[in-house]
Amino acid sequence: MLAPTPGRRRIRTPLAMEDPHLRRCIGSREPSLSHDSGPKSEFGTGGEVMEAEGELLVNTYARFPVVFESGRGCKLYDIEGREYLDMMAGIAVNALGHADPDWAEAVAEQARKLTHISNLYYSVPQVALAKRLVESSFADRVFFSNSGTEANEAAIKFSRKFQRYSKPSEKDPATEFISFTNCFHGRTMGALALTSKEHYRSPFEPVMPGVTFIEYGNIEAARTAIQSGKTAAVFVEPIQGEGGIYCATKEFLQTLRSLCDDAGALLVFDEVQCGLGRTGDLWAYEAYGVIPDMMTLAKPLAGGLPIGAVLTTNRVADAVKPGDHGSTFAGGPLVCRAALAVLDKMQKPGFLADVSHKGQYLKDLLIKKLGSNPHVKEVRGVGLIVGIELDVSASPLVDACCKSGLLILTAGKGNVVRLVPPLIISRPELEWAVEVLSECMPVLDSSNSK
Repeated sequence: MLAPTPGRRRIRTPLAMEDPHLRRCIGSREPSLSHDSGPKSEFGTGGEVMEAEGELLVNTYARFPVVFESGRGCKLYDIEGREYLDMMAGIAVNALGHADPDWAEAVAEQARKLTHISNLYYSVPQVALAKRLVESSFADRVFFSNSGTEANEAAIKFSRKFQRYSKPSEKDPATEFISFTNCFHGRTMGALALTSKEHYRSPFEPVMPGVTFIEYGNIEAARTAIQSGKTAAVFVEPIQGEGGIYCATKEFLQTLRSLCDDAGALLVFDEVQCGLGRTGDLWAYEAYGVIPDMMTLAKPLAGGLPIGAVLTTNRVADAVKPGDHGSTFAGGPLVCRAALAVLDKMQKPGFLADVSHKGQYLKDLLIKKLGSNPHVKEVRGVGLIVGIELDVSASPLVDACCKSGLLILTAGKGNVVRLVPPLIISRPELEWAVEVLSECMPVLDSSNSK
């Protein structure tokens, strides 16, 4: 039997009543018809959509019982017109929120000109995007893919090719990889092999062999594991998103850089979730003063369209020759033009500083409103990638917030609330989100007592 589509109950708080901006932010919990819902669907209700999905799609997702139809800014609207505040941004993808007008115009303009030509030919948007990425990072070269997991697959191949290319006289060049506890690098077979959670890997074993997992942040374990002639590359997230919002220390990443240099291994930063403005810097690595050999990107790069990228130094890129790797769709004119529109916004003066300030404001609000709750163990993160670690499962809280019109998600072992809102979110919207979280916290008591 299908669960009912959640509504959005009105939460009246002193904060909302006192602040007219916040009242506008909260709005009515009744269905709103002010947004553009576009052409009529063949499905009249959310229930009809969910029923059809159950019959037509492969059952790979445990979806929330909500059917979204449109969005604007940090708001989403379901098929019945109910409004939700989006604090998950499509899992850290929609950095500019929904239907950003400049982004939408750039996509529409490019769609009217040229969408796809394959990588057999040159295109201006692809070269322009590569130029912007190189100019704003450590990198000399860019390889485009369609997703984060594909970017990590490419980095795996480039790592092995580099070892073979740089040591041509060695019969058995280094082929193994180091990854870390709580990490997530993707779901294709190579990236999956680098992902630590066993329940992701075990149904599909044997995955790619030669991966050693060590404790995230454990310097001594890294000293033992990274070996010359054996380790091709070390893959690490400067800030783990899926793993539970854990931030690496500067000493840890600096040590990995030194160990990789000594062993002839490559250092690969996975910034698929934590990169591109989410920390308050354009790149998460900037705060550490550590330069990787490669960096993988994806989620927010094209503002919601599928794209991934590997940023790399010439030293690594020189090992890669035509035919070594490729993709039919990657780096097409449409997605690259969309990505340029995203970078245009992110690189405006003050944008990233505002992300940093709003992130600290969010953490301060959470500590003030939730810090005394006995279920809250820690509030952590940087910029607008923030986690609330609980001593119980976060799922009941996520469900209760969804029914109240607030979209959040879990991380870690399911006990961490992950907050990764659009980077454009306003302070009143953050205030309202924390109010809803606070009002929904008692559900953790009732769920834990069952």
